[in-house]
Amino acid sequence: QVQLVESGGGSVQAGGSLRLSCAASGYTYGAQYMGWFRQAPGPGKERERVATIGGDGTTSYAASVKGRFTISQDNAKNTLYLQMHSLKPEDTAMYYCAADFEAGRLWLGHAVYWGQGTQVTVSS
Repeated sequence: QVQLVESGGGSVQAGGSLRLSCAASGYTYGAQYMGWFRQAPGPGKERERVATIGGDGTTSYAASVKGRFTISQDNAKNTLYLQMHSLKPEDTAMYYCAADFEAGRLWLGHAVYWGQGTQVTVSS
């Protein structure tokens, strides 16, 4: 089992920055693939992949955040980060940390382990 706890969300104005953290505990060796997902408020809004990182450090980003967001991890602290710059109102969402030992499952949003989420609200 892997437990994931997100923090760092909040309310900012457009153009601002936030850094999200995700602390992992438990059997973290089973969570070599990690990522951030988000779900915007409103009916019909599906959860979308924001960024992922593999055990070898390979990263990927959604087109909508590329160049503004950076995913990173501190293996010594078992913590995943998402640095967000130039935030836009459309970035408003609940952000979730996810982890899995299979990259494909994480990529598709079907990761085994999920955090409880942290809210990010960007005002114009």
